Amino acid sequence: MLAAMPPPATLPVPTGAASVRDRGDACPGTLRLHRADDGALARVRIPGGVLSTAQADVLGELAERLGDGELHLTSRGNVQLRGLRPDCGGELASRMGESGLLPSERHERVRNIVASPLSGLDGLGQRDVRPWLSALDELVCASDLTTELSGRFLFALDDGRGDVDPLGADVTLLARADGDAALRIGPAESVLRIPGAHAPRAALIAAETFLDVARGSGVWRVTDLRTDGGILLDQVVRRLRQAGIRATRTTGPTHPARSAAPVPGVVDGPYETVALCVGVPLGRIGAEQWRALTRAARQREGGGGELRLTPWRGVVVPGVERERAAAELAALGPAGLISGPRSPWTGVGACIGRPGCAKSLADVRAGATAALGPVGALPVYWSGCERRCGHPRGAWVDVVAAPDGYRVSLVRDGEQHAPLAVPDSPAALAAAVAAARGGPDGQRPAPRPGT
Repeated sequence: MLAAMPPPATLPVPTGAASVRDRGDACPGTLRLHRADDGALARVRIPGGVLSTAQADVLGELAERLGDGELHLTSRGNVQLRGLRPDCGGELASRMGESGLLPSERHERVRNIVASPLSGLDGLGQRDVRPWLSALDELVCASDLTTELSGRFLFALDDGRGDVDPLGADVTLLARADGDAALRIGPAESVLRIPGAHAPRAALIAAETFLDVARGSGVWRVTDLRTDGGILLDQVVRRLRQAGIRATRTTGPTHPARSAAPVPGVVDGPYETVALCVGVPLGRIGAEQWRALTRAARQREGGGGELRLTPWRGVVVPGVERERAAAELAALGPAGLISGPRSPWTGVGACIGRPGCAKSLADVRAGATAALGPVGALPVYWSGCERRCGHPRGAWVDVVAAPDGYRVSLVRDGEQHAPLAVPDSPAALAAAVAAARGGPDGQRPAPRPGT
């Protein structure tokens, strides 16, 4: 259906072009709530998506008692609480602080760190990045300068498998097989080779250097800078060497343009325990689903346990005994979670849409549910307006609400085909999306722009 579309046009959302904001950063947090159509919204930063089961219990309780009863997972592995009472801010902040989810009030909106969610679990990465994660979060919270970062500034810690490197972070650390690390600034192809032991500190220095370069310019992210990316990289090299950190410029690793979400199911590896990986349809997880996950996490010997939220709106449960894994996973499927790769929900995402967002032209989550089709080779994302909040990167099928229905198009690396107008009909939308996505194994790959 989409193969005969005209050549691509520039996607009308920020994709790296210079951008200057003339207003303050209104990005919500735990202490700064956002007023949405469905009530107040709190965005809880969870570095690396890592939650203890005790912290998970607190989030679940607050969502039920103060909000709409659901946890809304974001594309950065964070959690949003929606439908909050307007007078709940004090209690919310207090409970977050008591649980360790708010280690620094001054830094709560800038603790934006994604990390390879399977790191240290399946033996496939070059190193376990959890020590990097803990160290970087502590450094960010201890720095006075980082309080100036935008709530959109993003760090990424890739264990070498190339899963979070394509997410377009402002500062990315990539593990190397030789024990060193690669430091990438924005989308630059060149990286800095640095000692792995100094990687978190180097990432902090890179962020602080960006702040100095960007000061007074009105930009929030590396891709917004009106300067050659090489200039910023040169300044980072100079500051690293001043700090006694060896830094050598080299060519960065090449990864697929689209980040690879973990496949739902049992995640095996060379360790005594395994992990469970599940997806969350449209990123909305109810109280019973959340409790099912925390129960699975507590099955490990000695209790405790943790959950890892992924940037693809999924959850990883580490430390599950091998003999219990199949049964635990089987119990999560009936709870409404995506427990296998053949689920029609695999790769399907959407913004909040109506009635939660005043800017949305449609209830896109209901539309996505009604038009659900077979698994495809590309992810598909439904947006209620042209802002496309939370959309994927790389290649995806773009479904955007319009006054007279929807517009469906292919997007690859920031370029899209001219959209196809589709009426607000589940059958028509399902057919258009299925044609654009291609087959589950890529037998019918979506055409590249210009083909």
